[in-house]
Amino acid sequence: MKKLKIILLILPFFCFSQQEKIKGLDINLTNYEYPFPVRFLEVSNQRQLLKMAYMDIKPNNYNNRNIVLFHGKNFNGAYWETTIKALVKEGFRVIVPDQIGFGKSSKPDNFQYTFQQFAENTKKILDHLGIKKTAVLGHSMGGMLATRFTLMYPETVEKLVLENPIGLEDWKLVVPYKPVDWWYESELKQNYEAIKKYQMMNYYDGKWNADFQKWAELGAGWTSDPNYKIVAWNSALMYDMIFTQPVLYEFKNIKSATLLIIGTRDKTALGKPLVSEEVRKKMGNYVELGKKTQKAIPNSELVEIANTGHLPHIESFDQFIKPLIVFLKQ
Repeated sequence: MKKLKIILLILPFFCFSQQEKIKGLDINLTNYEYPFPVRFLEVSNQRQLLKMAYMDIKPNNYNNRNIVLFHGKNFNGAYWETTIKALVKEGFRVIVPDQIGFGKSSKPDNFQYTFQQFAENTKKILDHLGIKKTAVLGHSMGGMLATRFTLMYPETVEKLVLENPIGLEDWKLVVPYKPVDWWYESELKQNYEAIKKYQMMNYYDGKWNADFQKWAELGAGWTSDPNYKIVAWNSALMYDMIFTQPVLYEFKNIKSATLLIIGTRDKTALGKPLVSEEVRKKMGNYVELGKKTQKAIPNSELVEIANTGHLPHIESFDQFIKPLIVFLKQ
C-alpha cells in the first residue's frame, strides 16, 4: 500500500501532455528555421505596412520555368520542402510565399481577408522578382487561392495544379453560418491534442505517423505563445473568408491547362460538427468531388491517388511528384 501511495504521489511529475513537450514558437516563427532562405517583401494593405515572407529557390540548371506553391490554411511554406527539392532538381525556379497571417509573415490586428488580396500580394512578389509567367500549385485552401490567382491573372498563369483543394463544394448551403467571434473562441481552444484529432480524422482518415506529427507540432507550437490571440483572430477571419468566398462557381472560366491531384481517402470539409450525421457523411467526399471538379474545369485532367488523404505531397510523395513533373514539362 505504501508503495502504491508513493507511485501515486510521484506519477504527476512524469505525466506531461504532448503539448508540454512541443517547442514553443512565437507567432512569426522567428525561432523556427525554414528549409531555404526566407526573404521579406513589404506590402501596403488596408492602410498598414505588412511584411510578406517568401522563399525563392532558383536552380543551377534553370529551365526558364517557374512555379508558385500556395500553402493550405493550417500550414505554411515550410511543408513544401520535399516538393521544392524535387522541382528544383528538375530545373524549376520555385517561389513559396507565406500569405499574410501565416507562417513568418505579418499577423495584423485587423484585416479584411479576401482571396483577391492574397492573389494581389502574391503578384507583387512576382513583379518584384521580375517573373512574368509561372505555373501555380495550390494545396487545400491554397487551391482556392490558386484558382482565384489564375482567374485574376490569366496572362501570368501557364498551368494550374490543384492538390486536394478545399472549396470544391459550397458549405454555406448546408452549414449554418457562424460569426467570426464563434470561430475565434474555437481557435483559442487549439492545442496539440485538438489539432492532431482534427487532422487525423479529416486529413488522414484515422491514420497517423511521424511525418504527420511534425506538421501538427508546428501548428501547435505557437498556441502557448502570449500573443497567440492575434493568430487565433486572424484564423477566425480566414474561416469567414473560406465560407463566404467560394470559387467553384467560376471553375468554368479557367483558361489555363489544369491538373487535379486528389488523394481519395480525404474527408476534409469545414463545419462538420455543425450539421447532422446524415449531412456530415456527404461532406468532403473527395472520390466524387475530384471527378466533379475535373468535369467543371475546361482542359483539365485528374490524377487520383488511392489510399491517400488530404496531403499527397506528405503522405504519398512519389505518387504525387511524378504526375506533377510530367504535367509541368508538357
